[in-house]
Amino acid sequence: MLLPNVPKGASVSDEEHQQLAMWNDTSQPYPTELCVHQLVSQQAVASPEALALAACSGTLSYRELESLSNRLAHQLIALGVQPEVLVGLYVDRSPIMAIGALAILKAGGAYLPLDTSYPHERIAAILEDAKPPVLLTQANLQERFKAEGREIVLLDSEPQQLAAKASSAALPVADADNLAYVIYTSGSTGQPKGVEISHRSLLNLIFWHQRTFAITPKDRATQLASAGFDAAVWELWPYLAAGASVHFVPDFIRSEPERLCNWLLEHEISISFVPTPVAERMLHLHWPRETALRVLLTGADVLHHYAPNNLPFALVNNYGPTECSVVATSGPVSEHGMGEQFPSIGRPIANTRIHILDNRHNPASIGAVGEIHIAGAGLARGYVNRPDLTAEKFIPNPFSGAPGDRLYKTGDLARFLPDGQVEFLGRMDDQVKIRGYRIELNEIISVLRRHPAVAESVVVARSDGAGDNRLVAYVVPRTNSCPTVNELRNFLSAELPEYMLPAAFVRLDALPISANGKVDRSALPAPDLNNAIRDETFVAPRTPTEQRVAAIIAKLLGLEHVGINDNFFLLGGNSLLGTQVITNIHKHFGVRMTLLNLFDHPTVSEIAAEVDPLMDAIAESGNPGEVQQHFAD
Repeated sequence: MLLPNVPKGASVSDEEHQQLAMWNDTSQPYPTELCVHQLVSQQAVASPEALALAACSGTLSYRELESLSNRLAHQLIALGVQPEVLVGLYVDRSPIMAIGALAILKAGGAYLPLDTSYPHERIAAILEDAKPPVLLTQANLQERFKAEGREIVLLDSEPQQLAAKASSAALPVADADNLAYVIYTSGSTGQPKGVEISHRSLLNLIFWHQRTFAITPKDRATQLASAGFDAAVWELWPYLAAGASVHFVPDFIRSEPERLCNWLLEHEISISFVPTPVAERMLHLHWPRETALRVLLTGADVLHHYAPNNLPFALVNNYGPTECSVVATSGPVSEHGMGEQFPSIGRPIANTRIHILDNRHNPASIGAVGEIHIAGAGLARGYVNRPDLTAEKFIPNPFSGAPGDRLYKTGDLARFLPDGQVEFLGRMDDQVKIRGYRIELNEIISVLRRHPAVAESVVVARSDGAGDNRLVAYVVPRTNSCPTVNELRNFLSAELPEYMLPAAFVRLDALPISANGKVDRSALPAPDLNNAIRDETFVAPRTPTEQRVAAIIAKLLGLEHVGINDNFFLLGGNSLLGTQVITNIHKHFGVRMTLLNLFDHPTVSEIAAEVDPLMDAIAESGNPGEVQQHFAD
């Protein structure tokens, strides 16, 4: 093992040996003869009537999952799907998502999950880049995109065609080195980039997870993540490959800690992944001493809180970019580790090596800050159609003698703690995480600057004062231009998903510049009513719903008047006060919003527009529970 810039034969310090060898001694054999779809088929043979998938819409046994996915796989093969062929998967977050992905893998292809909440332009850009020859979707979704030159298979509208297909296992079968899936992440150039993951990398994740958390067929796991979020990969395959059951959490409770807690208890869930912002709030809820939940996994953002010592389950913090097959480091979090710093992100998982390097690509001293570089079995092949970016981010590994071994440059800052755990410290560049989503700020800026009324812009993540980050866009308008906030949001929403839309827009005469000629982000003012871009001057509430919502916000914030275009967060609100807004809305209207709704619709008129349809639907159906679920779906 050689250090960079150190001649062969030179000595390696004890500290460097500890970092490079001892703390990265993660080698662990794992089988690669069978791919994940074959492992699932084995479970169907062993326990055909065991529960595989469960949702509000119904359940599927392993026998049913095997039969449906086999029939669909034969149809895909007839359309030309084989190893290395990419197939788009544009379906609702439901068991049909697992059926479609499994069928694609059985046909030998690789699946490309597409989030149905993404705007048309983003979906079109991904399809144009990846060019999948086949797209699996549903009848109610097929009109959302153009399908020229692409075969469309409707998973819910072709029962006769599927019934005619054989229910036996399909051929050809991919091997460990073939592509398993591609997930597109936010790109700094304004275009999303597709990450290619092989079966071999996916298998390492699966077997590490099963060993580490002792997964058995008796486990009941959850599926919460959106299809386009790589955590969804983690939520399906380790469990289905072990014969456990996967339970799809209803959309309308995914971001509500109290209701999610009750749902986990009611459905006797034994292991669950929950994004960090939701998990942090769940830690301090009342949990009964006797519960089926034994492990709560979290990740995708910085964990700020340690687990109380009275939790009846283990809390495990995880870290990993999409480029490293979901998880690269993992570790339990307990009150016993509490110190001045935030909880660590643990240690490297099986067959994964973590190097924290300084700006000369030398190992940083223990306790010193450097950039995380990742090596090992989980690394992606690279990016779809981006050999330049692949070469830039996946570099030769100077610490390995294995031919072709690579390091992935994460852009994340961290340091080794004295015991070998890794403390995450943030980003080197303009990439941030908001509500668990990884966002390249430059992608938002790139779109915003194309607006004809925008001369310059910058986007940052700012804390709302209660520990939650939100996006704020700073805009320098062109001469004689006065863009409104709705105009800017609508322009961005045509290309970006909702989680990438700024919560506030601030007007500036010029961007502040530092002495080195860069935008001085520390000099950007906090958004308030004086500098925020608004749609118009004060407009009084017009409807009874707007009047009540305005009164709720005014009382909570100690204000005399609140108009329909006033933004809750610009008035001084934060996420903690936001939960009180949600509670009061439920109390006065009998309907439930989520904190996510409030982030995306923060003005009085937008909140009222969310509440009114729910009230109308409840009045018509007389069943609030069904209406809440239907509206959320």
